[in-house]
Amino acid sequence: MSVAAPKPEVLAAFEAAKGFMPVGEGLALYGAAVEAGVLGLPLLEVGTYCGRSTILLADAARAAGVTAVTVDHHRGSEEQQPGWDYHDPETVDPALGVMDTLPLFRRTLHTAGLEDHVIAVVGRSPQVARIWNSPLGLVFIDGGHTDEHATADYEGWAPHLAEGGLLLIHDVFPDPEDEFTGQAPYRVYLRALASGAFTEISATDSLRVLRRTGAGI
Repeated sequence: MSVAAPKPEVLAAFEAAKGFMPVGEGLALYGAAVEAGVLGLPLLEVGTYCGRSTILLADAARAAGVTAVTVDHHRGSEEQQPGWDYHDPETVDPALGVMDTLPLFRRTLHTAGLEDHVIAVVGRSPQVARIWNSPLGLVFIDGGHTDEHATADYEGWAPHLAEGGLLLIHDVFPDPEDEFTGQAPYRVYLRALASGAFTEISATDSLRVLRRTGAGI
């Protein structure tokens, strides 16, 4: 794995952004993105939220001369809805009364000076994946935490990952406390290993990094 680290101002922007990824996992994400950038292909993230991890992907993409792509419907995952522990009232559109993280995401990228290095796709991951036709150097799965959504993200995007590309899965917890803390991502992670198409190359807390070393998903 790459030992590359983001510049202090990039790391500061990451830490200042609204989101849930800890610094240690962020550094591992950045190192993987720098390594994948060598392939000269886009780096894609499923699950944008307010753009915390997108900052690191975008900076790695900028250095490699490629583009970061981030896919999200911006209405929030299940665990981010009102009444759940991960809900943030600041993400609610006061006019509609529903979550809308898109304005916060755009503010995050603008503040970090990375807007020109990111394509933000607003839509549901499976729908976008069905019309996607380009190979990818990195796929970072960090969307919904139900089996339905995590499995759909994997089945939709893993086929687009190029040989030698990196598959990253976030919130992998072998012993989750509840349905939304990593049970579904853990099962997707196990499926990827069992497929024979991926080889694990690193684990940093709840972030797993696998390399495509064979065909299939």
